[in-house]
Amino acid sequence: MQNVTDRTSNPFGMRPPCEEFVPGYGDANAAFHLIGDHPAVHGGLDTGVPFTNAAGRRLLAVLADVGLVDDPDADAPVLGELFLSYLHLCADDPTPESYADCERFFDAELRAIGAHVLLPVGERATDHILRTYTARTPQRPLDMETLHAGELRGSGWLVVPIADPADWEDGSAARLTESLETLLATDYRREADLGRFMPDDQPYLVR
Repeated sequence: MQNVTDRTSNPFGMRPPCEEFVPGYGDANAAFHLIGDHPAVHGGLDTGVPFTNAAGRRLLAVLADVGLVDDPDADAPVLGELFLSYLHLCADDPTPESYADCERFFDAELRAIGAHVLLPVGERATDHILRTYTARTPQRPLDMETLHAGELRGSGWLVVPIADPADWEDGSAARLTESLETLLATDYRREADLGRFMPDDQPYLVR
């Protein structure tokens, strides 16, 4: 199934219970879903686009190198096969209660996008993705340096954790670039064509 929309920002019309928020942004049929923590960490309050602070643009530069972003310095970059969003999209200072309240919006958007690869950024996003969308129960605190740019199998998703770009060490960007280039060169979609079971000759792709 394909989402049909002409909106890049907030394509599903999310309306969280806060006055100011940074909605999801990008290709509503993306194969890659980049997931951050909240606007105060990864930016977007001025632009309305996730990952548009200094650290976020450092990450977008890597994604530009592998062809998923056109201009990492743009306030409204053109994305290819990529969607950006936050666990906590509200601009308010997060609390445990507000994280729990925002989770329904994040989960609805993640499932609507249906990306093949989840790219959680930082410890909180990675912990949430691993606990919620894989069979893993990671020990806290997570060792993000070890997890960074690796591949983990989830329940229908491939998860590639990313250390927070504000904490990157020498070589972190290169490791992520290499990992994504390798992934993009493979059959990361892992779809099977069940069209042979259909009454016509049209393909029927399932994950």
